[in-house]
Amino acid sequence: MKKYLIIIFALSSSLFFSCNKEVLNKQPLNTINETQVFRDPALINAYLTQIYYDMPFLGNDCSGNGTSGDAAWNFADINDVSDDSFPQFRDWNPSGTFTYKYGNLTINGGLLDWWGYNTVREINVFLQNLPASALPEADKKPKLAEARFLRAFCYFAMVKRYGGVPLITDVQQASDPEATLFPKRATEQAIYDFIISELDAINGDLPEVIASDQLGHPSKYAALALKSRAALYAGSIAQFGTVQLEGVVGIPANLANAYYQKSYDASQAIIKSGKFALYDLDVDKAMNFRNIFLVKNNSEVIFAKKHDAVNQLTGGNGWAVDFFNCPRPQAWGRGLYDQGYLELAESFEHVDGTPGTLNRTAIQQGLYTIDELWANKDPRFFATLYTQNTSWKGGKLDFHAGIRLPDGSIQTDKPYNGIAATGDQDYQGTGFGQLKYLDESHDNMAGANSGWATSSQDWLIFRYAEILLNNAEAAFELGNTGDAITSINLVRKRAGIAQLAGVTREQIHHERRVEFAFEGQRYWDVRRWRTAVNDLSIRWSGIRYILDGATGKYKIQIQNNVDGSSNIPQFKPENYYLPITPGRTAQNKNMVENPGYK
Repeated sequence: MKKYLIIIFALSSSLFFSCNKEVLNKQPLNTINETQVFRDPALINAYLTQIYYDMPFLGNDCSGNGTSGDAAWNFADINDVSDDSFPQFRDWNPSGTFTYKYGNLTINGGLLDWWGYNTVREINVFLQNLPASALPEADKKPKLAEARFLRAFCYFAMVKRYGGVPLITDVQQASDPEATLFPKRATEQAIYDFIISELDAINGDLPEVIASDQLGHPSKYAALALKSRAALYAGSIAQFGTVQLEGVVGIPANLANAYYQKSYDASQAIIKSGKFALYDLDVDKAMNFRNIFLVKNNSEVIFAKKHDAVNQLTGGNGWAVDFFNCPRPQAWGRGLYDQGYLELAESFEHVDGTPGTLNRTAIQQGLYTIDELWANKDPRFFATLYTQNTSWKGGKLDFHAGIRLPDGSIQTDKPYNGIAATGDQDYQGTGFGQLKYLDESHDNMAGANSGWATSSQDWLIFRYAEILLNNAEAAFELGNTGDAITSINLVRKRAGIAQLAGVTREQIHHERRVEFAFEGQRYWDVRRWRTAVNDLSIRWSGIRYILDGATGKYKIQIQNNVDGSSNIPQFKPENYYLPITPGRTAQNKNMVENPGYK
């Protein structure tokens, strides 16, 4: 049976890079068989573009495209299922994460699901046909390397979800033996080993520097970054996990150091190359941290999903971060979709390195200015979250919920001395929105008719700060605390906070939480460290600001159980792996389900 490629999307838009005009001139095209594709260099490139499109997880682990991907609200799912935030549209909550977060991930799945074998087949077809194709000989080797990088990334996306999965590297045919058509799941170790070996094999064939018209394609350093991350995950799973189903999930503990060494070596290769540096151009440390995600192609970017300002739902390549996460005003009168928990806010230390945790009893006794409340916080706090009095588009955001009268009572239903009883932001939520990635110049009033997917900020898949913190973690686990301290202190120095004299595993984990908040890392980190049962099973909190009418200061109230009285966060032990699901195990009698799902 011939495989057909539908390339309408590839011809009308760009996902990671701009499509060649020669491709656009080859209209009309509906379906083209693979023999025709590999006779035409332009169609070969279009085929590769389609593969990128079929890897939606590159957009913050979305599991779909269009309205089920980063063109809508699903870019936030990976953050909202963690302890970073939750989706706070009370009268209409489109995200499914609010159900799975509260102990409802069952054998039927649905959370972050990506079973990528259609895409793996596309890549295997590409790898099989490219050597004899019409592509110039000089271009074949780097294109083959690029496709193998993408296939390794597909397997990484699956192994971190499910553990061991079938390892398919050839194009399956209907005439193949039953064992080939219905493969067993490989061990988790075998999948990680395949990913790492592929990245090692292609590293010399990928370019060191990506040309300006090819931005969004992987360089050799993107391959090293994927190796750094994947090997770190494998080391953690070996160290903290349990081997079950004869290795289909879990990695033997005696292999942990070998994987940490591979991660460390990959990180060191990037660090010693001198090709990247922490972004550190702005005197204002908070603005500097914000600009990492707003300034395209800066010194920290290793690999990014490219975006433009054109609505993705009408053929462009924008995404929806501004529309959904912006403060009000917003076209739906909503905004503030991702609301950060108070616990996340407290995790940001003070600049002198002391903990940022509030004394919740004392803080509710007096009156405070916002500057007093958040005095001397890590500048990353102000760059990651917006809250009461955050500067925005020439004004100040107002979350206040009620006015404290001279007699101590709280008025919530009418103005007091000309001051509205409530502010213009979502005072019923946690009191914190996501500022990271937001562009103040974006028009958030233009999305009433599905026109929301117009954010142009690139999504940073790998950045240099991660490499330093990967290096710190791997070095620490290998016993090289000196190197770990050096790497983590580089990140802290750029942030503008005190250096560490020594380092613990908990401090490394903590640094990742604050540095990578809302970047999709937290959920996977607590899973691989096997701390999620504790870290993600907590009744989280928010904060309420009550304006004191006499002084202009604020009375603080802690809002407990902000997810709702009936929504109790619960991460179960079986959730360290997502379920394979009955549909897949029914289709393949050789496919075993993950432990704990019945």
